[in-house]
Amino acid sequence: MTEQLDWNGKKVTVAGLGVSGIPAARVLHARGALVTVVNDGDDERSRAQAAELEAEGITVRLGDAVSDSGSAADTLPTGTELIVTAPGWRPDHPLFAAAAEAGVEVWGDVELAWRLRGPGAAPWLAVTGTNGKTTTVRMLASILEAAGLRTAAVGNIGVSLLDAVLGEEEYDVLAVELSSYQLHWAPSVRAHSAAVLNLAPDHLDWHGSMEAYAADKGRIYEGNQVACVYNVADGVTEDLVREADVEEGCRAIGFTLGTPGPSQLGVVEGILVDRAFVENRQKNAQELAEVSDVQPPAPHNIANALAAAALARAFGVEAKAVRDGLKAFRPDPHRIELVEEVGGVTYVDDSKATNTHAAEASLAAYDPIVWIAGGLAKGAAFDELVQRSAKRLRGAVLIGADRALIREALARHAPEVPVVDLDRTDTGAMSEAVREAARLARPGDTVLLAPACASMDMFTNYNKRGEAFADAVRALAATGDA
Repeated sequence: MTEQLDWNGKKVTVAGLGVSGIPAARVLHARGALVTVVNDGDDERSRAQAAELEAEGITVRLGDAVSDSGSAADTLPTGTELIVTAPGWRPDHPLFAAAAEAGVEVWGDVELAWRLRGPGAAPWLAVTGTNGKTTTVRMLASILEAAGLRTAAVGNIGVSLLDAVLGEEEYDVLAVELSSYQLHWAPSVRAHSAAVLNLAPDHLDWHGSMEAYAADKGRIYEGNQVACVYNVADGVTEDLVREADVEEGCRAIGFTLGTPGPSQLGVVEGILVDRAFVENRQKNAQELAEVSDVQPPAPHNIANALAAAALARAFGVEAKAVRDGLKAFRPDPHRIELVEEVGGVTYVDDSKATNTHAAEASLAAYDPIVWIAGGLAKGAAFDELVQRSAKRLRGAVLIGADRALIREALARHAPEVPVVDLDRTDTGAMSEAVREAARLARPGDTVLLAPACASMDMFTNYNKRGEAFADAVRALAATGDA
């Protein structure tokens, strides 16, 4: 695809400094656009970033540059013809209201990357969902690599799509993770094939409602060429496929942890099988891999593997490459990661389970469990999570600012489960939590860190929380206190 616009002299406003705004500003400036960056913040880091850009000839307006109508980031720079926004900027930001009034289009950095693709650009296999996106995209990239294809895992996964699209390296296909924020600002992106893994309430403060959140996730299916991959167990994902305007001949492909029907991938007697991309799919199935080839073989991780396999098969990848790619793949740290076995008890770090949907999937993978949970609830309720997981719980150890919400849900729905409530939010609380969990656990149990909450009340991020858990487990093993 060639560039859609003559950028020379075009007045473009870039909303936000940071990992997407700065590269976008530089890319546009290099193409001759007259770029103004607006930013809500005006801290030391922002001023340093602004100084670098201004030295290159890019205008920057920081948050303390206040006009009569409000902050610099609230008002539309004179003559703006296009806004390119960082994905985190909320749709109700005053800048976008001003843009709508002036009839100015708003793109995200993903939309910009799509528009800047050159002739013969690599097609995109795209993935979104509330949970499992990064793991699925990395699984998909591993499968594509096993098939001998030049590929990369890009997008919300941390590797900029602008870098992938405009860099010197050539790709056959890209495995693309897209967040709901990115999809909101990406009106013309058209994937070869795409998957929505699951949908649960998340980021509703940004989107405004569950319906708006789902609609933005569903944008990933628009214009798909070959396959719209959906989760058979999550009917909303199938509804999004039905509502999508796709290319003629594009197929709906389901994935399920049960026996697959025609046009589905699923599991039969410990084998991942394909009844979608085979001849005579009414009667035939293709073995792809064994459940044991997926590490760890937790149910939600098997679902991720099936979604990745479906996208790869939609791209024409042979079954052997699916098996080889899944065998080679290892998840990122803090995603249902085995830390150690101490005194016959297994300790698992799923610090990345920062919402109830992710925690429920993690809890479903083990039995019996001593559950370490808590942190910042972000407005979540825990009754359904506890109801569905209660029978698996040996005990619970609660930490963090909003632990009372989980304690109250346990009291309502699992009153027989012993609960240790740690009335502290310092980082050292994790060591005490692990010791208390070890006290509750019996040989054969799993102590599972699946907080169902964000980490920022106690830790910099979920990685630091997971590291604290792992350090505490190893200290426990070293002392022999288990």
